[in-house]
Amino acid sequence: MVNRLLFLINPVSGIGKQRTIEKLIESELDKNKVQADVAYTQYKGHARELAAGAVDDYDVVVAVGGDGTVNEVASRLVGTDTALAIIPAGSGNGLARYLQIPLRAQKAVQALNYINLRKIDTLKVNQFCSVNVAGVGFDAHISHSFEGRKLRGPLSYAQLVSAEFAKYKTNFFKVTIDNEKSFKDVFLISFANSSQYGNNVYIAPNAKIDDGLVDVCVINRFPKIIAGAILLTLFGKTMEQNDFEEITKAKHIEIESDDEIKGHIDGEPVMLGKKAIVKVVPLSLNVVVPPKHLVDRWTDPFVEFIPNIEDFVNEYILNKKKEDQ
Repeated sequence: MVNRLLFLINPVSGIGKQRTIEKLIESELDKNKVQADVAYTQYKGHARELAAGAVDDYDVVVAVGGDGTVNEVASRLVGTDTALAIIPAGSGNGLARYLQIPLRAQKAVQALNYINLRKIDTLKVNQFCSVNVAGVGFDAHISHSFEGRKLRGPLSYAQLVSAEFAKYKTNFFKVTIDNEKSFKDVFLISFANSSQYGNNVYIAPNAKIDDGLVDVCVINRFPKIIAGAILLTLFGKTMEQNDFEEITKAKHIEIESDDEIKGHIDGEPVMLGKKAIVKVVPLSLNVVVPPKHLVDRWTDPFVEFIPNIEDFVNEYILNKKKEDQ
């Protein structure tokens, strides 16, 4: 059987690794196993439209880009037989890392010769679909601030986080987790389908993507002097040992505020009104995962944060060009 693949390439995502994908499609795919077509997204939301149109004609839609591109494609494949595949080409690549999809584009394309399918949960956050991590609070604030910036990539993101942290004020929310109500002054609340934001920043180290539950991660207001210690726990997969964080597994969550709630869906900024309702949609999406011999097996989160120095050199060069334009 020949599987029909549609590659949807975001030409502006992340730090530019996606520019070589067409060459890799030609050189690395087994034509006896897969038939591939390629389309480029032209504007925000275009991948969602193209994915919706591909459902009846393709077995797999391949998102070539970052977490935003992955989300757009996945949101139109939920509840269908068409599977999502990922070629990581963004700044964080959260879902791809969780699924152990190779970060090197050549290996990621090679993995598509083996259509190994896995069913995963998705989240519904008001009218939005999330496949990785959604949230409100500081991470949502950063998502809104990062939107539209010319300079992209993890280094630019880290600079923004550092600049915004000192002046950020916490939010007061009414939180209902599976009918348990409370009032909280929070730094952030994350709804984790998988374990990490991306770049191996682990907000929910024990989250499982197919257990029918969302890990609700609440980081309460904390003294800013201990921010460095909290950051270390994010990289060290030890957030549950932090006295200022609570993690609860749940099926239904409601967040209420007197003000409009800024949110993010897989890193993309959204407005959620004055009430956000989060539900789990169990085993609603087919994803392609790599065969064992192509799985990325990193063990040191600090090494994983910098998968290869070439990416960061490319990011620096790309950002310098944008600054000069």
